[in-house]
Amino acid sequence: MIALALASVWTWAILLDKSFFFASLNRRSEQFLKTFRNSSTLDEAYAKVQNEKNHPLINIFKSGMEELRLSLTPGAAAHPELRAHVEDRTRTAMEITEAAESQRLGAGMGVLASIGSVSPFVGLFGTVWGIMNAFIGIANTQTTNLAVVAPGIAEALMATAIGLVAAIPAVIFYNKFARQIGDFNNRMNGFVGEFQTVLSRYLDHKV
Repeated sequence: MIALALASVWTWAILLDKSFFFASLNRRSEQFLKTFRNSSTLDEAYAKVQNEKNHPLINIFKSGMEELRLSLTPGAAAHPELRAHVEDRTRTAMEITEAAESQRLGAGMGVLASIGSVSPFVGLFGTVWGIMNAFIGIANTQTTNLAVVAPGIAEALMATAIGLVAAIPAVIFYNKFARQIGDFNNRMNGFVGEFQTVLSRYLDHKV
């Protein structure tokens, strides 16, 4: 029961951490996208966020810009063959960063999944064990007096209750954050496509 109580506390700690994390994440995402879309060039947008870090969209953008600068010499013309290589390399660099950021977003989800799936069975095991001890107590005392066995049975049932208290929030929070992670993954993927569109226009001026 102590382990189940700790699992419940852990679940709520993850809830608070993830809630604040996603609130900050979405707020900074809106700020970055506004900066990106209001910039006249990719270089201008890069200069504005160059010193920022620890945000998925910014990290994806910076990886694309760094690969662009490595692949295309400033002032150089982007002939068709080079252009294709630049676009492929920047997309690959951004997708690698996107995959890493997606994995980072999922931190703690495995804990919620484990608590949600295991806690009811742990609680049920505690209940079965407690009821077994209650029946053993009945046999030892050779009495069916409810006052003798009630405390043991009540404690056994409490194990199931605590298991459900730990499991139900874990399942709810897992589903909630899974949806948010999925939504943000779509947002990152959409940004990669948006960057490629802007990059294509950028390279048009380099031809």
